Amino acid sequence: MATNLALDPKLLDEAVAAAGVRTKKEAVTLALEEFIARRARAKIVDLFGTIDMDETYDYKSDRLHRDQRMGIVD
Repeated sequence: MATNLALDPKLLDEAVAAAGVRTKKEAVTLALEEFIARRARAKIVDLFGTIDMDETYDYKSDRLHRDQRMGIVD
């Protein structure tokens, strides 16, 4: 999809250099991906403290059973 944007050329050149990419398109694409990922992580942080913890859950036992099923341990 072709999109015309009026971007600050100095800022765009700085982004290309900072990202270590060859093209402006790569720099913009990477910046958008990082922006989206950062927003997704922020939403996860908002969930902290909203889920009740099961105090009886034994993660070590669960991990052992998983590893046994996968043949990692005997």
